Order: sequence, then structure tokens, then C-alpha cells
Amino acid sequence: MAESEGNLSIGQVAERTGLSVHALRFYEQEGVLINAVPRGAGGRRVYNERDVDWLNLCVILRASGMPLPEIRRYTELARQGSGNEPERIELLRRHQSEVAARMKQLEQCMDIITFKVRVYEDIIDSADGQSCHAPAQLEDEERHRATDPLPPREPSDVM
Repeated sequence: MAESEGNLSIGQVAERTGLSVHALRFYEQEGVLINAVPRGAGGRRVYNERDVDWLNLCVILRASGMPLPEIRRYTELARQGSGNEPERIELLRRHQSEVAARMKQLEQCMDIITFKVRVYEDIIDSADGQSCHAPAQLEDEERHRATDPLPPREPSDVM
């Protein structure tokens, strides 16, 4: 199968999408491919550039946290062709909102991690040589927390 002809093997598609051969078969079985994958000589799957493009979109949607049923629904809408763009937009906007909320949560997590790094850097840089496990550490952390612009958070708010 020559790649220049647009006939790609499952191995070539796996390499180009970053998906395993097993994942490609799973996506096909779950109905998230835009077209049925034809079989070539010997019953082997034959993909084309449009399949690769669609799979790359699916990879991005999954990486952003879109559940498989939503990807399947988006695929179904795309298969139907034009006329359902408002429904596609709604699905994507809903997911966009969920991604934005997760990004905000991750920013809060990063703020806390950055704060903790500063605390430990200050402990290491201190002239008194306290270890990270010294009883005075809690006092140091409280002092840093009092001067840090981050509001106190409950651990459950972080993740």
C-alpha cells in the first residue's frame, strides 16, 4: 500500500495519530470514525487522509476530556452532513466550557504547587539549615501563607 495513493495501513495510521493499533480498532468498533474503513486485499483495513484527519480530531477531543459518547454523537452529526451545525456548535461550546473550567482548576492547582515550591526553596535557602521535616516548618509555612497573595483553600477545592 503506497502512502502517496492515500491508502494507509493501520500501522501507518497508528504512527501518524499516536494511537495504538488496538485503539484504532476500538475507535472503529465504537463508531467514532467518520466513514466505515474499507478492507483491502487479505481483509486488511485501508485508511485515507480524511480518516487520519478525523482521527487526529478525535485524539484532540479525547485529550481535552470529551467523553467517548459525545465524540460518537459529534461523529454522527458530521456524518449527516450540513444542516445540523447549530447542534454541533452546541456540543462543542458545552465541551469548551468544561475545558475552560478544568483549566481554571488546574491554574489553582499550579498556584498551590508554586507556593509549596517557594516554601521549600526558602527553607533550603535559609541560613539556619532547618530540614523540611523540622517542627518549625509549620510555623514557616504559616508565615509564608500569611504573606502570600493566595487565599487559603480546602484540599477538596484543589482536585
